[in-house]
Amino acid sequence: MKLSKGAQDRKRTFMLITIPVLALFFCFNTLPLIKGFMYSFTNFKGYGSYEWVGLRNYIDLFSDARVGKSYWFTFKYALVSTIITNVISLVLALGLNSKIKCKSALRGIYFIPNVLGGLVIGYIFSFIFTYVLPVIGQTLGIGALSSSMLSSTGKAWIAIVIVGCWQAIAMNTIIYISGLQTVPEDVYEAGAIDGVSGWKQFKELTFPLIIPFFSINMVLCMKNFLMVFDQIMALTKGGPSQSTESISYLIYNNGMSGGQFGFQSANAFVFFVVIVIISVVQTTITNRKEEQL
Repeated sequence: MKLSKGAQDRKRTFMLITIPVLALFFCFNTLPLIKGFMYSFTNFKGYGSYEWVGLRNYIDLFSDARVGKSYWFTFKYALVSTIITNVISLVLALGLNSKIKCKSALRGIYFIPNVLGGLVIGYIFSFIFTYVLPVIGQTLGIGALSSSMLSSTGKAWIAIVIVGCWQAIAMNTIIYISGLQTVPEDVYEAGAIDGVSGWKQFKELTFPLIIPFFSINMVLCMKNFLMVFDQIMALTKGGPSQSTESISYLIYNNGMSGGQFGFQSANAFVFFVVIVIISVVQTTITNRKEEQL
């Protein structure tokens, strides 16, 4: 079917509109990715000349204890934070979607953490963990809070989880609220007739209908937490004793100022592949769950 002249002009206009976007995407996303992949086969330090070393950087990644420790911390942090964030977000969304007063105001208040920058939040919480909580702990005689969590190799990651979840809960709650508002009231009325209420109502009616929103939150949460950087930079800078060094922070720190640009480029590319695989697996599993329902 031949398009009219007006339709052809509109199609051409839309195509022209996409060209600047594609050009920007290529310049600031695709091109750096290609160049980073190229540098991963070199011993480039970030300055000066370099030589091609083939797959040596990739081979060294699997024998580097520091890289392995960073991956372990990153996966542990991402898994725990994703679970906590989604549980709390869903509970908050159920409360904010119910018939309570000042719902709009409360939604705005809960969304504030998402508006603030990660570094700003990190520095504020750094002050709280370093000065405020120890004073409270000493006053109340609580030994666990008497010293800064950020100075403990066993507790520092918990502080980062708290900050990361506090900020991420805001957006997740909004997404869950959007999902809950798509559930027809007729469903609940029909369930009430059959005697379905409380936890059973959530399990058999509400949750199955908001599975797509749950899938979105799980994928985005895992991806964002795997790429954690701001909280590490503001709170611990990878310490103490590199116990909270995430992959993103390791790539930045050693790649930009540690003379390991080529090696960390290989690390970045492997990490990129890992994130893609995890996202695809998550999406596949949740899609199958949606089809079963």
